[in-house]
Amino acid sequence: MRVAAITGSGRAFCTGLDLKVYRLSDPSTPVPSTPDTGFAGMSNRVSKEPIIAAVSGLCYGVGCEMAINADMITASHDSKSALAEVKVGTLACAGVLPRLILSVGLQRATEMTLTGRVIGVEEARDWGLTNKVVDKGSLVQSALDFAKCIVGNSPDSVIATREGIRKGWIGPEALAVNDKLYRAWRPHNELENYKEGIKAFSEKRASNWIDSKL
Repeated sequence: MRVAAITGSGRAFCTGLDLKVYRLSDPSTPVPSTPDTGFAGMSNRVSKEPIIAAVSGLCYGVGCEMAINADMITASHDSKSALAEVKVGTLACAGVLPRLILSVGLQRATEMTLTGRVIGVEEARDWGLTNKVVDKGSLVQSALDFAKCIVGNSPDSVIATREGIRKGWIGPEALAVNDKLYRAWRPHNELENYKEGIKAFSEKRASNWIDSKL
């Protein structure tokens, strides 16, 4: 394999974890584990081959982290992206935080992650989060067109060039930051705001937050 393309089906590219698995009505439910490569093997993936994400519909949470970690993104006009973890008391810790700031800058990264608001496709393109916006019917083909263009080039040059870009984008420091953040956050899963956010989401109501104990 020299290039890969990923996409979703139905109304979403990926909306991330099913938060209802965390419902407090079943405290014995284990927290889902993820491989070192991140959610679905993609959100923190390091590889030789470029990956193109064809995004349609909803692209939320760790689904959004997967897309941002792709090398290129082609999106349909109906696509919407969000890192809304703050709205439910969780944390975007599948690799996106140190990368996002390098992709869109401090202010936009802060806006996206601390407000949790939905970003439309035109705004995503303006911010540099999307390479190309197409009609939904042309979405997969547009990703394949990018792939065909890449495959027509020297595979050695593609691998080496991509490595230089990726190391400049994330580097070992960014990976270390994310790992430290993830390990530090895990014990806080028992905090009241974490429990309240998940419970409120499951019950489809507004969260009743308390002052942070961090």
